[in-house]
Amino acid sequence: MINVEEQKRKVCKCIDEHREEIMNIGEKIFTNPELGFKEEKTAKLIKETFEKMGIKYKDKLALTGIKATIPGRKKSPCVAVLGEMDAVISPDHPYANKKTGAAHACGHHTMIANLLGIGFGLIDSGVMEYLDGSVALFAVPAEEYIEIEYRKKLVQEGKIKYLGGKQELIRLGEFDNIDMAIMSHAAPNTPNKVVSTNISMNGFIGKIVRYIGKGSHAGAAPEKGINALSAAMLGLQAVNSLRETFKDEDCIRFHPIITKGGAGVNTVPSDVRIESYVRAKNMNILIETNQKINRALEAGAMAIGCNIEIEDIPGYLPMISSDTMTKIFSDNASKIIGGKNVNKKHLHFAGSSDMGDITQIIPGIQPFRGGFK
Repeated sequence: MINVEEQKRKVCKCIDEHREEIMNIGEKIFTNPELGFKEEKTAKLIKETFEKMGIKYKDKLALTGIKATIPGRKKSPCVAVLGEMDAVISPDHPYANKKTGAAHACGHHTMIANLLGIGFGLIDSGVMEYLDGSVALFAVPAEEYIEIEYRKKLVQEGKIKYLGGKQELIRLGEFDNIDMAIMSHAAPNTPNKVVSTNISMNGFIGKIVRYIGKGSHAGAAPEKGINALSAAMLGLQAVNSLRETFKDEDCIRFHPIITKGGAGVNTVPSDVRIESYVRAKNMNILIETNQKINRALEAGAMAIGCNIEIEDIPGYLPMISSDTMTKIFSDNASKIIGGKNVNKKHLHFAGSSDMGDITQIIPGIQPFRGGFK
């Protein structure tokens, strides 16, 4: 009979022995940020590390994803440890890519470092021979829901069907053999060694809105035009008038940007486009709120006499944490960093993640960990 605590210490010791290598990998990813479905350099580095560990992997999953499996005494249950590869667009970040604006402002590079550290620990310690189950180390692409037009082009080309990486991997069947999933996220502006384990997050619906008016000379003949920008402004104001009806406990968010405001100052705007998310804590409220927002946006078009096209795009489902997995993670974290540094209270974040889609189909958790300024 094995001593479980002794095996855990062996795993941690093996991870510590690879400390510099793990940190260097994280640093390389941090200084070479790539956007979703384009994470070629990151994927190459991960594959090289898996090869060094001597574990088999599948690559090019959802274009850039990589899945390595470490077998135990049995194939199942299979626990997936996930790490996200993509960066966000943050051109003012000191380490942003000057051409793309990509930057690891969300800490995904630490997820991959964590993923590979776990791999070193499980392989070098030899612990897997004692475990009735397997571990999948899964580097996943495109969590950040950005560059919508680019991703829609990938859909049109038949390269993907869903705009989020984990959604696409679910469609491809890559989670069919996974029984539970865990992914830890960097907590922003949290320099101390603390962990929050009981996390939930909003779901969202993506939205592309187009107001279609009629162009005319803005100075000489504005009366002959139909101003799509005015319609868009009225529509957004109508949504703002709805905000007092949103309940605080539903964590509703609507945050639009105008991506096209017209063709030129001298022309009555005839083609105005808006992108946004509608977010909420649960799907019923999300669907209901989305309908209310669409009605308000349509009212702006009606007032000015424009046409309007609203495209609702599947976003991410709300994230829920497995109580059982949360307890196990909390107990183990308490042994490493002390119970007083483990926050077990439920925390809800108004942001969203495609980890929500995973937690809706299998047990999963996404603890937030400190250590980051």
